[in-house]
Amino acid sequence: MTIGEVADHFGLPAHVLRHWESVGLLCPARVAGGRRRYTRDDLFRVASILRAKQAGLSLPDIRAFLAAGDPAARKDVLRRNHDALRARMEALRSALDLLEAGLNCSHEDVSTCPNYRSRLVELVEVGGGG
Repeated sequence: MTIGEVADHFGLPAHVLRHWESVGLLCPARVAGGRRRYTRDDLFRVASILRAKQAGLSLPDIRAFLAAGDPAARKDVLRRNHDALRARMEALRSALDLLEAGLNCSHEDVSTCPNYRSRLVELVEVGGGG
């Protein structure tokens, strides 16, 4: 596939694929005239990069993960990011619970609703959230 076809397939601008190539995440084959040709394996690599980005991995971490020849090094990158993703998911779950409590509240002033406030008690008592 051409760079344009791959970009269209994943809904990406072509410059993103070029950038990923420049930072060592992709290495498509080159044909006459230096044109890039992507294989099915390249498509799986792009899909891996996209999922890793969705999980919050940085491009250097994605490169380290994809390039790791040592399974222990690969797992170290995944473990670090796994813990960070779990923490973000817990924070998002709390935020979603708060929004749902507000949506389900019948009080005139949502800030006085006991159910809504129960979702905020940890921040009030412990502080933080920033």
